[in-house]
Amino acid sequence: MHIQLVPFDHEHQPAIRAVRNAVFIQEQHISPELEFDGLDDSAIHVLLSIDGQWAATGRMLDDGHIGRIAVVKTFRGLGLGSKVVQALVDEAARRGLPRAWLGAQKYATGFYRKLGFTPYGDEFLDAGIVHVHMEKPL
Repeated sequence: MHIQLVPFDHEHQPAIRAVRNAVFIQEQHISPELEFDGLDDSAIHVLLSIDGQWAATGRMLDDGHIGRIAVVKTFRGLGLGSKVVQALVDEAARRGLPRAWLGAQKYATGFYRKLGFTPYGDEFLDAGIVHVHMEKPL
């Protein structure tokens, strides 16, 4: 397994797009226009590969907003999502941010709770999917 923090540049963009396309666009039927929202260029991304295959990704915006956590179906159940989130939380802490925060799909709140995130505020819809705001003080 290889995990790295990368920019959304010419070298890494195809892998990031491939993972997010498989998970969000193909599986969850989110429109490409919503998925690729124009914020990727200003975000730091995590790319995780196993045996040379891209398996997972996620991003963090400058304000500590974590999102686009995606694990390719064939690699689920291996703890890769946790590794992606933790790498982004570590980067937020390294940058001196007061918190990491995210909008979790409602079914995934238990996953984020295990990583130290707590819910706040009301549920909301994003891309037609119910989400919950969650945060982790750093």
